[in-house]
Amino acid sequence: MWTTPSKLHAKGIIGMNRRNIRYIGRYNDRRLYPLVDDKLQTKLLAQRYDITTPALIGTVSTQFGIKRMRDMLDGHTGFVIKPAKGSGGKGILVVEHIEGQHYIKPSGARLTLKDVERHVSNILSGLYSLGGSPDVALIEGLINFDETFNEYTYEGVPDIRVIVFKGYPVMAMMRLSTADSDGKANLHQGAVGVGIDIASGQAIRGVQFDRSRHDHPDTGHELASLRIANWGTLLKLAASCYEMTSLGYLGTDMVLDRDHGPMLLELNARPGLAIQMANGEGLRNRLDLIEQQPDGLDVEQRVEFAQHHFARRSELDASRAASTQMESA
Repeated sequence: MWTTPSKLHAKGIIGMNRRNIRYIGRYNDRRLYPLVDDKLQTKLLAQRYDITTPALIGTVSTQFGIKRMRDMLDGHTGFVIKPAKGSGGKGILVVEHIEGQHYIKPSGARLTLKDVERHVSNILSGLYSLGGSPDVALIEGLINFDETFNEYTYEGVPDIRVIVFKGYPVMAMMRLSTADSDGKANLHQGAVGVGIDIASGQAIRGVQFDRSRHDHPDTGHELASLRIANWGTLLKLAASCYEMTSLGYLGTDMVLDRDHGPMLLELNARPGLAIQMANGEGLRNRLDLIEQQPDGLDVEQRVEFAQHHFARRSELDASRAASTQMESA
């Protein structure tokens, strides 16, 4: 399981220092960070650019405002509460439906209104925010994720992370929630990361807890058949976030809603590097190639360039074929 720095370099793997200095430090103006660090600002900005995001039910910005929670949630069968300045999926509470006086999580856990209010109070106090600063709680409608992904996820909504560099979609992965991740699409908590071919939207590789994975640990469904519909539209949505934010190195997190199609969840000016492990390939060669390209290309041209130059064959297909041969033998 161990490797050497020379092997990592040969695969084009970049580390945090190179990411921070060469790409984030050079291409991301710090004064623009609030546009993506604050999910409420991101949502309002996306609305101005006609980019679809989950419906906003309301916000809570003061402890006094918590008293309005019951009225705010009245009439909604389910909802998501998240900190505006949270990161890494911390502080996100998903309520799938309501039964009488109880709010039911995807896991089946039952919460009271007091439990929900206490969670919002913790958000406001900065328990989940960057730097522990006072925060705002966003309450959004549930995402009706595409049912074609039912067998690839467990008690949660799968999301798609695309790294966008200078407006080009560079690398992508889908994050599949598991029992270990408590229904959240967070790799550090045990979600499965699936590398996605930029050209086709086809799954090419899977990992969980830094180890290769060919199926979902809870549903048992193989990953090789995973393919994302409306892939071209999703890539154009991701690429257009460059014009929206003026940030040169960006992580875009999206979902596929069965009613609204590709939908933007949030943006990240300091996206993590685990996407390289999910794809089995480093970012450096792709980033170097993009730096050589002239400025001024529109969204469609940048997406077409990425799909042409960053196409990959699936490792999962090869693994499935080998497994089939062994079984037949």
